[in-house]
Amino acid sequence: MTKRLPPLNPLRAFEATARHGSLSKAAAELNVTHGAVSHQIKALEQSLGIKLFERAGLRLKTTPHGAELLPAVSSAFDGIAAATQRLTRPASSGALSLSCVPALLSLWLIPRLGDFMAQYPDIRLRLTASNDPANIRSPELYLCLLYGDGSWSDCWMRKWSGLELFPVVSPTLVNNRPLRTIRDLADHVLLHGDDGREWHTWLTAADALDLERGRRHRFDDAHLSIGAALHGHGVALGDSVTASDLLARGQLVAPFGLSVPAVYDFYIACRNEMRAAPIVQVFTEWLFAEKAKSSGRLANPVTSRIGTRRRRQPEKDGATGG
Repeated sequence: MTKRLPPLNPLRAFEATARHGSLSKAAAELNVTHGAVSHQIKALEQSLGIKLFERAGLRLKTTPHGAELLPAVSSAFDGIAAATQRLTRPASSGALSLSCVPALLSLWLIPRLGDFMAQYPDIRLRLTASNDPANIRSPELYLCLLYGDGSWSDCWMRKWSGLELFPVVSPTLVNNRPLRTIRDLADHVLLHGDDGREWHTWLTAADALDLERGRRHRFDDAHLSIGAALHGHGVALGDSVTASDLLARGQLVAPFGLSVPAVYDFYIACRNEMRAAPIVQVFTEWLFAEKAKSSGRLANPVTSRIGTRRRRQPEKDGATGG
């Protein structure tokens, strides 16, 4: 049996008028004339054989028949709108698992996740702190944020950000034990977040390899060395991405006006077959948009940049990484 339904346009005019209590406001919302809305409502009343509105002063209010019809019509339009949104944005729900460099995850990504969750409340995230390129092949992970040279093969990847390195220290420590010149580093504990390569890069560029070094502590990741610097245990190497919020809040300071390009860059990478997944595209686009927004807000924490020679890898931005 065929269901008899009223025409769509008169129903839209009825719902908008009932919601606003005004023909003029309904017309403005629907981008039609006052007369067109009035005509559509009269056509609907004639089609149904009932009166839908009555005048109450300057406003229109629904009759008992109109009040009975309104919830069903409103619910139907809400359902159509929701279904349309799901069709046009199929990645707005589901689970997304990703791995991320620990320092980047803790110091940059997590503080910004509120924005992502507000935009995509139905996406469930599973976050793993790791900088292991083997994660690219893991069937458990959709996406990886890695720090490296971008030489990984048989995958899709795209450079997300370069970064600058510079010493950072807590305000309390630098007030108690000044760092007026680079030579003053000899009186401080150096905190390493890697095997020592990055401090070597910075000291080489600063012409300070001959610096007499005191105690040194090594950590598995820059997140830990930065954490030690926050607690005043020494001087760590921060970078222009992960240390940006800490510098902006004054929790860390950059005592010298010198930075060097990091040995590597941050990359987004995934298996070739995952690149087309809408949920991966949504998160990737958000990452680039958020990075651009953050870069626009951040003032340069150092005054000059020391150029260093870097071995660059070709950027891979295709389905096979070519």
